[in-house]
Amino acid sequence: MLLTISTTHSPATDLGYLLHKHPEGVHEVDLSFGKAIMFYPEAGDERCTFAMTLEIDPISLVRGKGKQATGMMDQYVNDRPYAASSFLSVALGRAVNTAFGGRSKERQELADTAIPLEATVQPLPRRGDDDVIHRLFEPLGYNVVLEEYPLDPENPNWGPSPYVSLRLSTEIRLKSLLEHLFVLIPVLDNRKHYFVSNDELEKLLRKGEGWLGDHPEKELIARRYLRHRRSLAEEALRRLADDDLPDEALDQPAQDNAEEALEKPIRLHDRRLDTVAQTLLELGAARVLDLGCGEGKLIARLLKDKQFTEIVGADVSVRPLEIAERRLKLDRVSERQRKRVRLIQGALTYRDARFSDFDAIALVEVIEHLDPDRLPALERTVFEFAAPDAVVVTTPNRDYNATFEALPAGEFRHADHRFEWTRSEFEDWASTVAERHGYKVNFAPIGEVDPNLGAASQMAVFTR
Repeated sequence: MLLTISTTHSPATDLGYLLHKHPEGVHEVDLSFGKAIMFYPEAGDERCTFAMTLEIDPISLVRGKGKQATGMMDQYVNDRPYAASSFLSVALGRAVNTAFGGRSKERQELADTAIPLEATVQPLPRRGDDDVIHRLFEPLGYNVVLEEYPLDPENPNWGPSPYVSLRLSTEIRLKSLLEHLFVLIPVLDNRKHYFVSNDELEKLLRKGEGWLGDHPEKELIARRYLRHRRSLAEEALRRLADDDLPDEALDQPAQDNAEEALEKPIRLHDRRLDTVAQTLLELGAARVLDLGCGEGKLIARLLKDKQFTEIVGADVSVRPLEIAERRLKLDRVSERQRKRVRLIQGALTYRDARFSDFDAIALVEVIEHLDPDRLPALERTVFEFAAPDAVVVTTPNRDYNATFEALPAGEFRHADHRFEWTRSEFEDWASTVAERHGYKVNFAPIGEVDPNLGAASQMAVFTR
């Protein structure tokens, strides 16, 4: 499968700054199902084209990898290695993640500007009505051109195949183009390769922010993207239609995620937040940054103590920040209290001047949601660029997972976790980070402690 993105904006090679991929290089990203290869077949001042292809092993899709692996597909004969699908969306999200955030250190003004862009995807499955591609892309302002492939060139009377070559063109921000492709390619394929849970709903709302709610085919998009999980699709449509949730809805989510349900009997969530709040208090921190603040539960605890004079919560997703604002009732508190807290949207893996000048930074159950190859970027953001006097990090203890009867062996507590570390793995990582950046680090258990397996959660406290 092949995806290309071209521009005639001058100088066209500035596309490399937006995608964070140099036009003179060939870039590769290893994925669990194969490899993404990126290059520029043309790179001139008048026109520049970025191309990405995927190499997918069809055998591993069925057999999987490892001794107890299970494949993603149940048939050896399938079109996954060749047709644009959710595999392409996943690869796109991994390969040009910074571009999805609309950030460019060298060309931020350009990243915020609509420029002439053309994208091609081939071959693209067309499942459903013949005009479904037009109905999905044209309301977003694209000029849509399709090239059909014959089912058999030697027998034209057999008609066209279910695959087409798609070309889109318009003036648009690169960020918006990527979000549209990320969501709508799996919608057209209608055969997402991985399990769909609440996390996928949040991903759809995040990538669909600003355009999906007004799309005439939003019901089709929600249903297909969420793999026809009716309850999830209905929840997505409800949230798209109603952004003004009552306050009481914030205290009882529609569905607890698997991790919260698993840890609820031992009150681990509350213990973790209480422990971090007390640790920050004992550190003497007055100005605190909560990176990955989610719905603001730690912030609510910190606001109760006058020691914390400035509290900033940062999260990559807008939706949790909206919930945090309502949970904290920031529109009702006194002006003095309101000045103590601020909520900002930002990525944890990119240098951000707003993250500087804090006494302490908290990362509560955050690192395990990052792909391991993004941890060095997080490390530099926090310890090198922000460089506070103290950093508090918590993460699940994988050793303790054996005590959860409802958790199958080898599985993570949450579907969005990219890894879960044992105590020794966490201590090795934290000690290395501390030594590299001139910190001391101490470790502490959180929650009930098993004599052999340790505590349910683990905390590292970095100090200068």
